[in-house]
Amino acid sequence: MLFFGTFSISLFVVLLQFSWRYIDDLVGKGLEFMVLVKFFWYATLFSVPVALPLAVLLASLISMGNIGERLELLAIKAAGITLFRTLRPLMIFSIFISGVSFYFQDKIVPDADNKFMLLYHSIEMKSPELEIPEGVFYSGIRGNNIYVEKKNKETGMLYNVIIYNFTSGSSNAHIILADSAFLQTSSTQQQLILHLYNGEQFENTDNTGLQQGRTNVPYRRETFVEKHFIIDFDTNLNMLDENSFNDYAKTQSIKEMLVSIKSKEAQCDSLGQAIYEESKRDYSIYNTSMFYSFNRAEDIQEDIPSDKAETKTKPIKEKAKTLAKTEPIDIDTAFSRLGSIKQQQILLNAMQKVQSVEFRTSMNEDAMYYFSWFMRSYWAEIYLKLSMSLACLMFFFIGAPLGAIIRKGGLGMPVVAAVLIFIFYYIVNTAGVKLGREGAIPVEIGVWLSTIILAPIGLFLTVKSNNDSAVFNMDAYREFFRKLFGIRQKRNIPLKEVIINDPDYDYVIRLIDELDECCRNYLKEKKLKKLSYYVMLYLGRADSEDIKTICEKIDYIVDILSNSKKRQVIVDLNRMPVVDYHSFRFWRRVRNDMRQIMKTGDKLKYAINGK
Repeated sequence: MLFFGTFSISLFVVLLQFSWRYIDDLVGKGLEFMVLVKFFWYATLFSVPVALPLAVLLASLISMGNIGERLELLAIKAAGITLFRTLRPLMIFSIFISGVSFYFQDKIVPDADNKFMLLYHSIEMKSPELEIPEGVFYSGIRGNNIYVEKKNKETGMLYNVIIYNFTSGSSNAHIILADSAFLQTSSTQQQLILHLYNGEQFENTDNTGLQQGRTNVPYRRETFVEKHFIIDFDTNLNMLDENSFNDYAKTQSIKEMLVSIKSKEAQCDSLGQAIYEESKRDYSIYNTSMFYSFNRAEDIQEDIPSDKAETKTKPIKEKAKTLAKTEPIDIDTAFSRLGSIKQQQILLNAMQKVQSVEFRTSMNEDAMYYFSWFMRSYWAEIYLKLSMSLACLMFFFIGAPLGAIIRKGGLGMPVVAAVLIFIFYYIVNTAGVKLGREGAIPVEIGVWLSTIILAPIGLFLTVKSNNDSAVFNMDAYREFFRKLFGIRQKRNIPLKEVIINDPDYDYVIRLIDELDECCRNYLKEKKLKKLSYYVMLYLGRADSEDIKTICEKIDYIVDILSNSKKRQVIVDLNRMPVVDYHSFRFWRRVRNDMRQIMKTGDKLKYAINGK
């Protein structure tokens, strides 16, 4: 029951986001109630696979959080039952939900997606309900721009009307001005009848004048008392052909998409072979035409007298053919031998060939890109069906261990955690699928990117929860960052009201003298001048026995003097620094700490000996 409740909430959230996306396309269309019911029913069907992972995540978080909050999980573990054995029924149920999700995506969602797209595009093509606003140009009627200065909502009369009619083209626009007008729909719901009163109409009589850029164009002016203007305006919902979207990946099952991919691969191979043969033929023609362009007798015959041209032509042709097989062409020399007119012809011919090759290359590139985009889209849709199904099981292994760790039930903390995790998953999944479809990254990596990131997190949480690790122990994280950034702890030793045994101050003074001597010896070793020493000390590879000895002596002295009745001793004792040699900032403050320890030791001896 908890799962069905979270599923209802998740589906409602997904549909709410869907409604905000398409609300602008539904408002003002005058749609019937049953059309809207079908629209949202189809949307509900293909939203189920998106809502299922969120429902599993939320239900597992709440259920395990409730068990942990009531200490039932603690009792189960105390009885010797492991977490995996506890979660076994839920794991089977999550696998069943994953199977249901896959069945929905492969069998039900394609048909629902097809019907939804048919209905949506039919609604999109439907003419809107006519609601002409005041004071602005209204372009909701195709081919017309209507301006109404004022209208009477009770009678439906429109005042100071301007109409620009572009149905005959922008160069033959009809402009109508009227003092008042009345608009009504025909009985067939196919036309609008606009009754105009007391106005004028302007119309161009020479359409070619504006096209030729002339400034003086004749026009016809008509003044009327009453005029009826009919506008085509179909307000009925006309459904598109049912096969309009059969080629889309979302409207096909995995089996159908694999068949389509094989068909497109065969077409792509045929196109690639055709492009190769065409390129090879163009290269051969280019070489042959270039050779004969530079070696024909006609190319050099303007340098030969006309009476000897006929006798010279044949030997030159034979020589040119022989050279074509044995020697390469010196293009610059051959081109310089030609006349200026022939050079211009050759350059023009070369430019035309380059433009032709460039155009064919661009067309072939677009065709190949279409085939590659088509196959990427289909493979992305196939992988997406699998990854969305697997997401139900993956979110269970995130939600159940997380609920067992945080041990908070209800709709508070679990809902916040589930929403944050699902938003992260949705963003990564959407970005990965988009990059995969565009070819920026491989399709497999793009679609499975969210699973690759979140699956290790689920495994980590499951292992930690099974081992009762304190993953969300804030004190442990606080201690880690305190050491990382070198945040110094401060002593807070209170003055005790009741003390049974007073400290042995003579013994404490000897301890303070020993501590003072240890600090002085440490400073004399001059290790603090080497930066490498601090690095090795932090990593635990340096000889830190002297530091440990100093820290132990400080703790021992503090433990003894914390039972002192003298207020000044307690005040000075709180000034004793806490030496933390595991901090990154230790090398900056250790020298000052040693001096502060010796200075505080002197004050403690003075306070002990004082009255």
